[in-house]
Amino acid sequence: MMNKQITIDVVSDVVCPWCFVGRKRLESALDLLPELDVIVRWRPFQLDPTIPPGGKDRKAYLRDKFGSTSRSDEMHDQLIKIGEEEGIEFDFDAIEMSPNTLDAHRLIQWAAQAGPGTQDRLVGKLFSFYFEQGLNIGDHEVLVDAASASGMDGQIVAALLATDADRASVLEEIETANRIGVRGVPCFIIDQKYAVMGAQPADILADAIRQAADGFEPGLAEDR
Repeated sequence: MMNKQITIDVVSDVVCPWCFVGRKRLESALDLLPELDVIVRWRPFQLDPTIPPGGKDRKAYLRDKFGSTSRSDEMHDQLIKIGEEEGIEFDFDAIEMSPNTLDAHRLIQWAAQAGPGTQDRLVGKLFSFYFEQGLNIGDHEVLVDAASASGMDGQIVAALLATDADRASVLEEIETANRIGVRGVPCFIIDQKYAVMGAQPADILADAIRQAADGFEPGLAEDR
């Protein structure tokens, strides 16, 4: 297992609070595995592709989805407590817009070509912008700010966002995730053969990664 390189594809949506928790727990899991060389790649998924390009008022969206705000409030209270344990300061009250995340996923795809660690930094920044600061990550200016803060060229990003560049390839990746059976996120695909579903605790994630590195047969770890 020493010095073995492992690839982890994280299928995720940046408006998924459990994906934010999952990213933090993955970081903690990797801290438990210093002997491994792990490459993390972020893959697109859309929890709700029907949201219009300009987004939808957050309160109206939650009412339409849950029928009332009471159920979402309960979920938010639970996530706030879990977030505190993981170093996340969820501020759901600050979120005014539920965005369509397709452009954010295009940006995440470009970040993969922008140097080691850039994509993961960007994903972390987008999670923080949305869940801790309430920013609209469907807005191009916000996306450019996230890109610049992550070490990308903001001017190039702004020019690309104004086009349809890589829209088709991101949609194709999302369709691939659906086709292989990803129904919820986060989904951690280890070495393209071993899937861990949900925001599992760090020790469970670390154990799954360790088993994959040791050549364990492909399998599936269910739910969080």
